[in-house]
Amino acid sequence: MRIAVFRVFRLSRMVLALIVLAGAVVAPAFSHQQKAAITKVLFNPRTGNIEVMHRFYLHDAEHAVRQIFGKDADILGSSETQSLFADYVGERFAMTDDGVSALPLVPVGFEIERQFFWVYQETPAKADIEHLTIRHDALRDLWPQQINTVNIEGLDEIKTATFDGSVELQTIAIKN
Repeated sequence: MRIAVFRVFRLSRMVLALIVLAGAVVAPAFSHQQKAAITKVLFNPRTGNIEVMHRFYLHDAEHAVRQIFGKDADILGSSETQSLFADYVGERFAMTDDGVSALPLVPVGFEIERQFFWVYQETPAKADIEHLTIRHDALRDLWPQQINTVNIEGLDEIKTATFDGSVELQTIAIKN
């Protein structure tokens, strides 16, 4: 009986050691900037709108607002800083349906959800859209290694545009 208890105790210590080791390896990955953002452009047939949802890592947004708005900028505790960051994102994201005239994206809001900062926009969907030309420069003016991925959903299939390196504009066929 004593040997069985000792083995369980020894096994528990080994498991605990592995958990601590895994935490030491994984935690730094979450505490460093990711320099990546995902945007969903949803053609919503229920509302008749194109809904845009930008998702940034909160840690990236924290670093960005200090660089953009000054060292006292606080995206966690200041709704003013949150609003400024949402405006910043809105100024650096644009879509056109003809390659010339920007679709009028209206700010809908923003929020913090766990480790993400979300920015929401929308515009009425036109029935005759054949192509979307997209520009997504948010955070790319700060960090050249920033990668912004845009997924276009609500159509026949999901289409993706990736903005990295020198890519400034992407045109996606909406109707095949």
